[in-house]
Amino acid sequence: MGRNNRKRRTPLATKAIAASAALALGGGGLIWANFYASAHESNNAGQNQTKAAAATVATIACPDVGQKLTSVPAKAQQGVATELANLDKQVTEAYARLASTRQAQTQDASFVQNAIVGPLKEKRAATLDRIRIDIQRVGGQVDAAGLQALAACTTMTANQTTAGQGNNGGQQNNGGQQQNGGQNNGGQQQGNGQAGNGQAGNGQAGNGQAGNGQAGNGQAGNGQAGGAQNIGGQAGNGPVAADFVDITKVQPNVAAKPRANGNGSKGTFTTKCGVNANKNHNTDNVIVAPGVTNGAHHLHDYVGNQKVNAFATNDSLIQDQTSCQNQGDLSAYYWPVVRIQDGTQDFDQNADGGGKEGNVGKILTPVQAEIKYVGSPTSKVTAMPQFLRIITGDAKTTTNGLANANAHWSCTGFENKVQLTTQYPICPQGSNVVRTFAFQSCWDGKNIDSANHRTHVAFADANGNCQNGFKAIPQLTMRLVYKINPPVLQNGQVKNAYAVDGFPDQLHKAATDHDDFIAVFKNNLATTIANCINQGRQCQ
Repeated sequence: MGRNNRKRRTPLATKAIAASAALALGGGGLIWANFYASAHESNNAGQNQTKAAAATVATIACPDVGQKLTSVPAKAQQGVATELANLDKQVTEAYARLASTRQAQTQDASFVQNAIVGPLKEKRAATLDRIRIDIQRVGGQVDAAGLQALAACTTMTANQTTAGQGNNGGQQNNGGQQQNGGQNNGGQQQGNGQAGNGQAGNGQAGNGQAGNGQAGNGQAGNGQAGGAQNIGGQAGNGPVAADFVDITKVQPNVAAKPRANGNGSKGTFTTKCGVNANKNHNTDNVIVAPGVTNGAHHLHDYVGNQKVNAFATNDSLIQDQTSCQNQGDLSAYYWPVVRIQDGTQDFDQNADGGGKEGNVGKILTPVQAEIKYVGSPTSKVTAMPQFLRIITGDAKTTTNGLANANAHWSCTGFENKVQLTTQYPICPQGSNVVRTFAFQSCWDGKNIDSANHRTHVAFADANGNCQNGFKAIPQLTMRLVYKINPPVLQNGQVKNAYAVDGFPDQLHKAATDHDDFIAVFKNNLATTIANCINQGRQCQ
């Protein structure tokens, strides 16, 4: 992970850079990525917190161990993935305890540390040790001390989770290009393709905007729950008013695309796979948590391959049916659902990954789901390898920071002018909400996955070139359109909010949006897609 130099940094980003450390171990063992401490740093003043300060705790922030593992021996990967899923489950359970003990927190300033964060550290330490054993058992090397350093968690206040806060690194703009040097203005990330101009300044998600956690119209309440603060939303864990912005009041921020040259590949290939009208859902994630039921802790829409769950294998994927019109496209395309928080519930209101984990409200089916592969402005593309796995965006940006964020929210009629990462748009009447994704378009030429599911692929640079020996592949782009009655902001509260599903501790922030893909093609379709793009044709 690289770091960006900026004229201004948020306090969290400053801490993160001061704390970053690069540890590397060779020999097929464990390679450490830059450790951005961010909100994971210990709060030295914790013992001096007053009862009032304790009541402002919004969520639990733990180091994202999975993102630090860039190389794990093949024979250890399943065991490590299972333990990483255990870490997610532990944080989910700790957050649930945090949300259910607000009264106790107001009466004892040390309650969160002693009853929640401390025990969580002990559980994580045991799990991290099992990861060490899994790696060493098959001959891999691991820095045991460095691994154990990731056991400790801390807390974040509501102000620290305000939209636009906790930025640790680069952003991806429209088209998925990685940008450097974005400036932070008034609490908003103002880099290319991001919302700027200080919409959601510091403190807008502070006292008074916390929800009451009761089923109702989804608005943030008066911040009182036995004298303690919740974090808005129909389930008491977001979103809040600061997570929304009237798109008509946002200055244009979409950067020009890289200039194409004569070597570029200008064609497109569109695959029509539907909008998941048949409601193919589950809360698994076979990429990051294979073999683990409810490994995502939130609900996904699936189009394309129809048999994707935690137990899917390459062999099963190539044999299954597809929702795509082109029957040669058995690829798995899946993303977290969007829900409207207007007091309604859905089938999973009492289920894991649903209401039991703070994902509440009516699930919205997109009115459009457009999946298109596009080329490189500077080179021809290589056909995607079979079973390539790509995750774009980061489901944990609330606590990780924005280094891997790749969320793009906009409205029909505004997509070429405004793209938002850290806020949801409030669209004018007659305009629909749009989520777009532009996946990594550079491949290392060897691996169909990596230990942290990131390092085998990369974004092109600002000029559209792949770096470090990576090869250009067809860039998967997706555009999801939703018909949503506009939320209303009134007196620092939001009514009829909508939000993307996520881990409960991530508070349903817009920046946590992400998308998943497994390339599965029959009838030589991968080569057909690449040839179409390289020849400059528009195919489907």
